[in-house]
Amino acid sequence: MSEETIQLELDESGLAIALPRPEHERDQVQGVPYRPVEFRDDDLPTALERTAAWLRRAQEWLGEPVDVIAIHLDYDDRDGSPYYDVKLLCNDEDLAGAPLAIRSHLRGKGGTAA
Repeated sequence: MSEETIQLELDESGLAIALPRPEHERDQVQGVPYRPVEFRDDDLPTALERTAAWLRRAQEWLGEPVDVIAIHLDYDDRDGSPYYDVKLLCNDEDLAGAPLAIRSHLRGKGGTAA
């Protein structure tokens, strides 16, 4: 039985280099195992719209739905902080681009990549 290694192009935090990053300065992909992708704003509909826009871009990049484990909504009532904090708890392998690498690997071997 032979083992094959699939190479992923990851940054220092383990995310795929080509993964679309949240564009707003208050949003971020956090560095924990389940990878919360955070969207913060004083206006909840705006935070949710940015969340949805990022999710659409990430799914287009991935070529399949991103596995979202949970959605967490919190607030921060400290002065100077955005009030709403929306987090998508996403599958780490999806954010690393593993499905892309697997499909590319299968194409390279002449297999089907659905």
